Amino acid sequence: MGVFREAQELDVPVKTAVLIESLPWLKRFHGQIVVIKFGGNAMVSDELKRAFAEDIAYLNLVGVKPVVVHGGGPQISARLAELGIESEFVGGYRVTTPEVMAVAKQVLSEQISVDLKDLIEEHGDLAAVLEEGTFTGVKRGVVVGGEFVDIGRVGDVVAVDPSAILDVIASGRTPVISSVAHDAEGEPLNVNADAAASALAVSLGAAKLIVLTDVAGLYRDWPNRESLISIIDTVELTELIPSLESGMIPKMTACLEAVNGGVAKAAIIDGRTPHSILLEIFTHSGIGTEVVPA
Repeated sequence: MGVFREAQELDVPVKTAVLIESLPWLKRFHGQIVVIKFGGNAMVSDELKRAFAEDIAYLNLVGVKPVVVHGGGPQISARLAELGIESEFVGGYRVTTPEVMAVAKQVLSEQISVDLKDLIEEHGDLAAVLEEGTFTGVKRGVVVGGEFVDIGRVGDVVAVDPSAILDVIASGRTPVISSVAHDAEGEPLNVNADAAASALAVSLGAAKLIVLTDVAGLYRDWPNRESLISIIDTVELTELIPSLESGMIPKMTACLEAVNGGVAKAAIIDGRTPHSILLEIFTHSGIGTEVVPA
C-alpha cells in the first residue's frame, strides 16, 4: 500500500503539469468551432473509435465546439464486397454507379454516422447526425491517358450551407456529417471527405481544421523519419505539395485551402495515437504537422 501511495504521489506533479499546460489552450478555443475530419485507422479500430468519441465529448464539455466530418472508403468497399459488387477505381477515384452510390449513402449516413453518434452519446446528449443538405457539389471526371473518363456519381464541393450545423452547435451538441453532397438536381454525389471538411471549416469560420491520418505528419523528405515537419506556412506548403505522395496530396491541399480561406490553423495528426486530438489542441508541442498563414 505504501509503495502504491508513493507512486501516486510521484504522479501528482506530472498530472498537474499536464492540466496546467492545457489552460491557455482552453482559453484560446473556448467557444470556438473546430472541424475534425475523422478517417484512417481511427475508423476501423474499436479502441481508436472509442478514444475519438471520448475526445469529442471532452471538447464539447469544456466549451469547445467540435464538428465531425467523415468518409468511409474501407467500410464502403467491405459492404460492396458483401453484396457481390466489385469496387473499381480510376485515377484514384471510386467509380460510383447509382447502385454503388446507394450503398455508399447507406454506409456513410446510416452506419458510420450513427455508430459515431452513439459512442459520443455514451457521455451525454452530445451529438446529432445531420442528414444530407450541407454540401452542394458538381460531378467530376478524370483524365486517364489523355482521355476523359466518366466515373459516375463522384463530385467536388462547390457550396456549403452551414445553417443546420449552426443550429446543432447552438443546441450544445456536436454535428456528425458524412461526405455526401447533392448536385443542382438533388442527386447525391460522393465527395472527398478531406475537401468537404476544409470547405466546411471555411464556411463556419472555424478556429482550426484537424485531419486524422495514418502517419505521424508531413515529412519533408519521406521516408526519412527525421524530416517530420512540425509547422509549415502556406507558401512553403504550396511549393511542396506537387512532390508529395499521392495519398497525402488531398489532405495537405485541404489544410492549405482551409488556411487560405481564413481558418487560422489546420493540422494533420496521427489518428493511430489514442486521444491525438486532445494532444493537438491542449499541449504546446501538439502532434503532427500544423499549417499556418505565411
